[in-house]
Amino acid sequence: MLSLTAAGESLAGREVRIEQVRHKFLFGCTGFEFEAYANGDSTDPDRDERLAARWDGLFNFATLPFYWGRFEPERGNPATERLLRTARWFAERGHPVKGHPLAWHTVTADWLLDLDNADIAAAQVARIEREVSGFAGVIDMWDVINEVVIMPIFDKYDNGITRLCRDIGRIPMVRMVFDAAREANPNAVLLLNDFDMSAAYECLIEGVLEAGIRIDALGLQSHMHQGYWGEEKTLAILDRFARYGLPIHFTETTIVSGEIMPAEIVDLNDHQVDSWPTTPEGEARQADEIERHYRTLLSHPSVEAATYWGMSDGGWLGAPGGFLRADGTPKPSFDRLHALVNEEWGTDETTIADDAGRVRFNGFHGDYRVTCEGRTAGFTLDGPGEAILSVDLS
Repeated sequence: MLSLTAAGESLAGREVRIEQVRHKFLFGCTGFEFEAYANGDSTDPDRDERLAARWDGLFNFATLPFYWGRFEPERGNPATERLLRTARWFAERGHPVKGHPLAWHTVTADWLLDLDNADIAAAQVARIEREVSGFAGVIDMWDVINEVVIMPIFDKYDNGITRLCRDIGRIPMVRMVFDAAREANPNAVLLLNDFDMSAAYECLIEGVLEAGIRIDALGLQSHMHQGYWGEEKTLAILDRFARYGLPIHFTETTIVSGEIMPAEIVDLNDHQVDSWPTTPEGEARQADEIERHYRTLLSHPSVEAATYWGMSDGGWLGAPGGFLRADGTPKPSFDRLHALVNEEWGTDETTIADDAGRVRFNGFHGDYRVTCEGRTAGFTLDGPGEAILSVDLS
């Protein structure tokens, strides 16, 4: 309930408009495809501006790539300014940004293989300190370490991070990188992120927490190239990981609108096809599954964020997993999520204040604007249950 005044006088009987201007829930997506546009070297700026407008219509939170092997392929020559400009581009549009990831055995720097384990550890800590402090104020959320469960046993190819993790162990590895990130930016939100939803991830989390390592949120990956998980499985996973009392972020979600990847494939990267087209039947299925998935996530009190892994088709694995086709046209899933986020889960209503200058409405947590006779003020809903707020529009 809002109690409205203007210069101390009641607004009883006046027409009042209430608009939600930002969700507290983080509806996220990768922002990888905007790097060239944000840096002024896009090959098709008109297309990118159209893409940006569609992105803004669905999302309020961006994830940017900090894969070490691409960010700093040559030691001492990181792509700091390029990523900083991209992050600022999102921030100027009102979107917070997360960096992904600071430590990972995949797409890591090849030059680490020239170092011994002590020097790899020192380079990893220095890398974290440089990025987390250098981007502070623009990026204040990080996937600090990615896929630790498999990290010391990863055998696809040799890499420095697996060597180090195998040497010192998972929990000391997590402690090392989280301590470095925490010291570099004490105000940052720091995530542990993994695709492994088995008991192995639970054991890791329990070990990390018992060791006194502070984790701000748990990241759960949900690439559904092999089929939609369904509400029962998703809620069961959420309940298992919610017991740690930490916020949950669904950090990487993909739901395809084409042929489903065969279930017998263990590593999704092993799925090699010449083309993976979207289909009308698949698009209808994807739209239904997108709606079911987001409704499930928003229904759970532990979930604070959901990041979709690619706005457009043809991203990771070449999959038709986007909300837009390769030609930029929207799929039914785009329209479905747009209606949920901006209409069903949004607020834009006009009402009349009662005799005491009060208005009542139901709304999702977030930032709001109230307008009456040309005067405007803002307020925030950020807690469960009924809120009673006093707002002065003078």
